[in-house]
Amino acid sequence: MISKILIANRGEIALRVLRACKELGIACVVVHSTADADAMHVRLADESVCIGPPSSRESYLNIHQIVAACEITGADAVHPGYGFLSENAKFADILDAHGITFIGPTADHIRIMGDKITAKTTALELGIPVVPGSDGEVKTEEDALRTAAEIRYPVLIKATAGGGGRGMKVARSEADLIEAWSTARTEAAAAFGNDAVYMEKYLGKPRHIEIQVFGDGEGNAIHLGERDCSLQRRHQKVWEEANSPALNVEQRMKIGQICADAMKKLKYRGAGTIEFLYENGEFYFIEMNTRLQVEHPITEAITGIDLVHEQIRVASGGGLSVTQDEVHFSGHAIECRINAEDARTFVPSPGTITHFHAPGGLGVRIDSGAYQGYKIPPYYDSLIGKLIVHGRTRVECMMRLRRALDEFVVDGIKTTLPLFQELVSNQDIANGDYDIHWLEHHLANTPAA
Repeated sequence: MISKILIANRGEIALRVLRACKELGIACVVVHSTADADAMHVRLADESVCIGPPSSRESYLNIHQIVAACEITGADAVHPGYGFLSENAKFADILDAHGITFIGPTADHIRIMGDKITAKTTALELGIPVVPGSDGEVKTEEDALRTAAEIRYPVLIKATAGGGGRGMKVARSEADLIEAWSTARTEAAAAFGNDAVYMEKYLGKPRHIEIQVFGDGEGNAIHLGERDCSLQRRHQKVWEEANSPALNVEQRMKIGQICADAMKKLKYRGAGTIEFLYENGEFYFIEMNTRLQVEHPITEAITGIDLVHEQIRVASGGGLSVTQDEVHFSGHAIECRINAEDARTFVPSPGTITHFHAPGGLGVRIDSGAYQGYKIPPYYDSLIGKLIVHGRTRVECMMRLRRALDEFVVDGIKTTLPLFQELVSNQDIANGDYDIHWLEHHLANTPAA
């Protein structure tokens, strides 16, 4: 059994994991940079260890310092949250070598799904539908031209080690293919130290649908339904829903079972999310995230299952707490990512929060480490909190979200709250009629306030 968990993260996700530890009666220790000395998760933890200066590379990405913090405090497990080292196979290997439990999948599974080409090949072998594309890396101009001719334009060139839209280019004809291929390779090398790219069929107006899965590492696995993450800007999710307005029960259960069966074959351990593009009734695998997702609370809202509790249980060897037949879906949930950014330009807005008032009431949840007087540091991701709203129906959920947004006050910095107040009143959003390009088109065609 795990006796003490070190939380190797910061912000709202560190606080989220800390709360789960306290509910389970497990001692916890947090690490922090000098910039986060006054953060809420540091204030509430049983123990805290400063692991370096503000730079992520010297603190939250410093594996040596984190392992040393485990040894100093006697932590026998690490929860990585999301981002930072959560999908770092080397980190998982090092923890294992030190006899420390990594609350996540095996290092091998992280490696398999961390490389986009290997992940796609594995998905095919496991029976998961994939986007038509290259068999592997597109190494030469000749390979690019031949592959594009086979799958037909438009095509999408993507970095094999990519994420967040970096190393990703669209080619709509043979005339701009080589430039797109070359640019994608250059961006990939700069962002990831790896210039390998591959090619997929570019879908015109797809939705982004992801399936939450959980495995015990012994061949048992379940799915917890889907989340619709189609409202994005610059390939970053902004608003998520569970369930998706685009799917019916039959589609939901069919793709969910395909994913659960795949995880059984893989003997996957812990939480994972299989992401798809969805268009014209068809699902196309794009990647798998081998960690907890930012948007996991909306799955918790519609299933009543605490995903962090489940992660810790599985990592402790306790297996899954529910079978697929015991998973029941109730109502509708929406999450809004509240960022310290200008609502129109998305330029970061670090600074001191002079007033903070979170909404409340039935079906309203706030995951945030922010408080009045807290200084948002300029060194990290701009996410300061998540507003999660649940209702019996999507209409009730939207009305509750509108009310909660009106109550939410964050002064002293710019936030994306005005954007969500605009979206919740938009007729396309009310109708669930949107795709992955909708938000950027909407912003481009809406005059600045």
